Parts: sequence; structure tokens; C-alpha cells
Amino acid sequence: MPATGNPRTTLRRGLAAVAALPLLIGALASCGYGSQAEKTADEDAQPAAAGGKKLSASEVRIGYFPNLTHATALVGLQEGLIEKELNGTKVKPQSFNAGPSEIEALNGGSLDIGFIGPSPSINGYVKSKGSNLRIISGSASGGVKLVVNPDKIKTLDDLKGKKIATPQKGNTQDVAFLNWIAEKGWTVDPESGKGDVSVVRTDNKVTPDAFKQGSIDGAWVPEPTASKLVSDGGSVLLDEGSLWPENKFVITNVIVSQKFLKEHPDVVEAVLRGTVKTNEWIHSNQDKAKASANARLLAETGKGLDPKVIDPAWPGHLGHRRPAGRDAEDAVGVGGQGQAPGEARPGRHLRPDAPEQGPQGRRQARGLRRRPRRQVIPPP
Repeated sequence: MPATGNPRTTLRRGLAAVAALPLLIGALASCGYGSQAEKTADEDAQPAAAGGKKLSASEVRIGYFPNLTHATALVGLQEGLIEKELNGTKVKPQSFNAGPSEIEALNGGSLDIGFIGPSPSINGYVKSKGSNLRIISGSASGGVKLVVNPDKIKTLDDLKGKKIATPQKGNTQDVAFLNWIAEKGWTVDPESGKGDVSVVRTDNKVTPDAFKQGSIDGAWVPEPTASKLVSDGGSVLLDEGSLWPENKFVITNVIVSQKFLKEHPDVVEAVLRGTVKTNEWIHSNQDKAKASANARLLAETGKGLDPKVIDPAWPGHLGHRRPAGRDAEDAVGVGGQGQAPGEARPGRHLRPDAPEQGPQGRRQARGLRRRPRRQVIPPP
């Protein structure tokens, strides 16, 4: 059974989310993809290009992970729902294991838009002082579990002295686990992963074999890796959702390079429309969407998911459009970034309707503007 977060931990996480949300909410409000927009997305959706006019870029490079927490990207690309909004602009998909490597690609100019976890997106923003990327939307919620070897670990306190995998240093699950360890009063060096718990950074493709071989005792991982470990005899010790108010937390954001946003705001808007319509299609076609995501995973990895893995992994983390920001404070707390986001004051710069000041900037951003909507922030 998932463990229940203690009230103090839950309160801290809730307050942190509220404190950091201004970093991200401005972007979402500007695009109109907030909590109220979920019911009225079709009202604001406009044709990708009036009269069949082509968009400003011939190609857009979109990054994502072969995880079910990136189901919006998996299904949107597999079904052509994103490309349909682009009116001839070709999508060049790129797959990554975790966020830091995707940030490197975006910073290096080989990626335009990415589906990515909150921690690396915020980290990438702060480290570049807002010069490289903007967070423009959320796309999914939940879908992260701590799965352990039940013969070695029966309670959360048993984690001390054990080897627990996360996907990559600095990725969202890595930061979340390090923060949870710190709240337990234990110590782990965020760089080496050594301490009261050994944090072993392991590619999600390798984690199931490492678990079966006994080289790790458990893993704090997204779906479908978590369900793969359960199918191999693991036990869910903690569902990360239990640490959050209302069991909800963002797992996937959508980011864009500053350069691409400035030069091609119409393409960015079209991709966002595609993500919204994809989530709507997923909610209305659950079985078809699950099969579509599995087909994309098969194409990416050469192996689809067994029903005993994908069925329990599928529900509960789809269609979340509001970015959340607890990870910003957590990343600072465990040494993941150099300064608190509040010190960097990035809220204004994260807004996609402000690529630059003055009339020219307003014209460039016109396609991204939407009527701001009321944002519902969960209480602490």
C-alpha cells in the first residue's frame, strides 16, 4: 500500500507549490491552458493557419521521453494530433531518457520544444538566467512511485543504507527523492548520491534488470518503469501522489527554446493546441489511447508493454495543463540549482507573451495570447 505523507511534509509541499507557482502560472494563463480552460478548450481553439496558410517554420523538433508520463507526446505524435495543427510543418521527434539530457539538446540548439519534468525545466531556466527556455504549459500529472524489494525493505525507515535508483542526476524523480530524504533528516550528497541512502542514477531501460539482479534495492521512478518493477516482484512502498495535496502534482511540462519562440510563435501555439486536443482525445478514448501509447513505445524501444504492466500504469496521470512549482524549492534545497527562483525573479520572463518589449515583441507574440483565466491553486 502507498505510504501516507505526514501532515507536516504535505503542508510544506503545498506551501512550496503555492510559493513557486508564480514562476509558471503566468505562462499558462497567457496561453489559456489553465484549469478553467480544460472545459472550454474548443471555444478558444482556432484553425492552425487561416485559409491554409503555412506556418513560419518548415520543421519543429519535439523532445519527449518513452514514458507513460509523456502520454500526451506519445499519443499526439502517434495519432498525428499534434502535426495536424501544424498545417504542413513537419515534426521531427527526439526521444530522451530524462530531463537533463533534453535540456542539453535544447541549449545546444538541436531541440525546439520539449515535454519534460518540472525540475530540469526550472533548473535549466534558472541556470541560464532565463535566456534559453520558457515553460509554456503542463501536460500530465502523477505517475511516480517508489518500488522496493519487499524482502529487503518493508517500511520507509528500512531505506536507510539501501541502494535506490533514480533515472538521472537532477531529473524530477531524483530531486523529489533527494528532497524526501532530506525531510527524513537523512543526508545524501546530491552530486555523488552517497550518504544515508545510496542514490544510484540508472537509465529507466536498465532499471528493471538492475532490480532483478539485485544491484539496486528499489527505485523512485515514473510509469511504466514502476509497474515493470512490480511485475518483477517489487512492492509499491510509496506513491508520490500521497505527499501532495489532493494527490495531484505535475509530472510533465512543455518547454520551448527562447530563440524558437521568438522566431516562430505561430508554431509554438499550434503545438500547444495539439497537446490540448491530444489530452481531450485521450480522455475520450482511453482504450485507444493506451494502445496508441504502447504502439509508440514499441516503435521507440522495440518492445511494447505487457498488459500486466500498462494496465496498472495507465490511469491517474493524464491531461494536466497547469504547471506546478514545488520542484523549484526542492531543487534549491538539495543543491540542484544555484539560487532560489524568487531571487532570479523569472516569473515575468517565463510568460510566452513577452519575447521582447515594445510593439515588435507584442506582434511576435500575438498568436500566443489568450484571455487570462482564473487559476485554481490547491490549498496547502
